[in-house]
Amino acid sequence: MAADYIDTYYRRSLVANQPYPVLARDVAVDVAVVGGGLAGLSTALECARRGLKVALLERHRIAWGASGRNGGFVTAGYATGLETIRRRVNAADADALYRLSMEGVEMVRDNISALDIKGVDPTPGILRVIRYDGGDGIKAYRDEMARRFGEEMRYLAREEVQALTASPVYHQGLYEESGFHFHPLNYALGLAAEIARLGGIVAEGTPVIGIESIGGKHIAQVPGARVTARHIVHCGGGYTDGLERRLRRAYLPIATYVLLTEKLGPLLKEAIRTEAAIADDRRAGDYYRVVDGDRILWGGRITTRVADPADLATLLRRQMVGTYPQLGEVKVDLAWSGLMSYARHLMPQIGRLDAGLWHATGFGGHGMNTTAIAGRVVAQAISGEGDRIRLYEPFGLDWAGGHIGRAAAQLTYWAYQAMDAWRERHNGR
Repeated sequence: MAADYIDTYYRRSLVANQPYPVLARDVAVDVAVVGGGLAGLSTALECARRGLKVALLERHRIAWGASGRNGGFVTAGYATGLETIRRRVNAADADALYRLSMEGVEMVRDNISALDIKGVDPTPGILRVIRYDGGDGIKAYRDEMARRFGEEMRYLAREEVQALTASPVYHQGLYEESGFHFHPLNYALGLAAEIARLGGIVAEGTPVIGIESIGGKHIAQVPGARVTARHIVHCGGGYTDGLERRLRRAYLPIATYVLLTEKLGPLLKEAIRTEAAIADDRRAGDYYRVVDGDRILWGGRITTRVADPADLATLLRRQMVGTYPQLGEVKVDLAWSGLMSYARHLMPQIGRLDAGLWHATGFGGHGMNTTAIAGRVVAQAISGEGDRIRLYEPFGLDWAGGHIGRAAAQLTYWAYQAMDAWRERHNGR
């Protein structure tokens, strides 16, 4: 029996919630995909579109984990910056990787339109704001991205930012017209429906409990059945178990937190006067947007703890009110968390484990576009269409450090918070 979705805004606003059946019979396919989050959905859909017979195997429900619980931001880029990427690869490959991330944005946009997915509500615009006086720096960044990639971002002076976000902490900003925000769980279920329409098997409540390779084929064992496939693609995220040790040791489970306010009515316009989603440039900054007409969906904070803190709603609300004091009396309707998978290098881990065994994991912090393009490059590699997957080879399955790595990640986050606070105190906050 599949574990149902936890209580989130997305769960409450599902257009359709018809479960897919447990796989209870032996099947043979070209590609078996382990994990029904956005990476697995994208991989299965891209394979099915190429005429391959696919089976998508999910332990719980489709997009049960972070794929169906996140902020819903769709923008280009990765969880780490271009300059960090260029420390591992040459300039041409770094630029090619960024263009792949841009392609991922367009893939999501195209899927919403082509499949006419209901309840996704794509809303244009991402507003990136800074909490210190740094206009010259973000102007330079805008110009560089326009020159290298043709990305159009509009610079907003403090007065323009204040007109859109009446917060005393914000200075300048960049408005990304190419980005948008949406309902990720309805989107995920739209992809699943298309996989099924194309003849693919979509199975919920179907954990893969073992994999063996015999005579050039791979057999995924699920409770009471076997899936024989030419290719198996591991697409787990922050909830990945020990099925493939090389993957489990290569990521850190990082928790992120989200709240949903009560309905604000006219009070909303005293704080937020834009339909764009908003995010700051802190290392683990705040990100938020208006949903349901006059509620705020607010995300922020990361920890390496698996269990939710007892005061989760209070912690998030404190950040929101610290940004918008005028919301001091606003009540929290709901708060939740999700586990993301992060590699030490903060890039997705996309590649081949062995002959016929592939992986697409590690999308923490920037997964909406990168899961999409991951599915495409894996499908292209499987079908022999191209080798763009090679661009991700330098970002391999580095050991994440286990418990020591989790402790180091938490300490690093706290250090980043201190650096952000220092910068804001000394640069005009």
